[in-house]
Amino acid sequence: MKQQDYLGIMPVDRDEWFKKIGLSNFTNAYYQFRDISTYCENTYKVLEVGPGQGLTSQLLRWKGYELTTLDVDDTFHPDVVGSVHDLSRFTDGAFDVAIVSHVLEHIPISMLAQSLAELSRVAKYALIYLPVAGNRHSQVRVIPGFRGLDISFIFDIFNYFRKPTGEEAIFCQGQHYWEIGYRGFRVGDTLRRFEPFYDVLNHYRNKDWNPSYNFVLKSKHL
Repeated sequence: MKQQDYLGIMPVDRDEWFKKIGLSNFTNAYYQFRDISTYCENTYKVLEVGPGQGLTSQLLRWKGYELTTLDVDDTFHPDVVGSVHDLSRFTDGAFDVAIVSHVLEHIPISMLAQSLAELSRVAKYALIYLPVAGNRHSQVRVIPGFRGLDISFIFDIFNYFRKPTGEEAIFCQGQHYWEIGYRGFRVGDTLRRFEPFYDVLNHYRNKDWNPSYNFVLKSKHL
């Protein structure tokens, strides 16, 4: 699949979408900074794939990281226009960490291995955040106020028996080919897809932004 073949996956009115900033943008930026600070040692050079509205970009630059942004669409003014499945313009180990937040679901599952191979080649660490299936995410959360306890139970409403092919953009108004939770795309399935390329340092459901499941990975090739 060529780059231009899936440009239409993003919202049709890209300029209008680019102007919108929601609480999820701030939550996502915080968790990305937290995961880099906690799990990714000696990081300075960052590749951000799919910078979106640019909030994380501003935060990382403010905190002193050397940042390069990449997007398949120049609407969002990335430093480099290109696709995650072809990072040939970058040398091996060019970055300390790659941030790929809510990007990989926009490509067919048949392109995932190539994308992971490229990411694990150019960056020692990767933050890969993915959407959780379901139109509604219900949460029961208890924060007692002592010992840092934060207990959360999250329930996702969708057809657990549905098994998508991962080759058709049928989710999120035609933007996503696959999402975490469906048969063949559950957390265990996703970890197995990561295994040839990465060691998993952490993975967790984001309590503060329920539609996101987050993976912190270390390249096996660098």
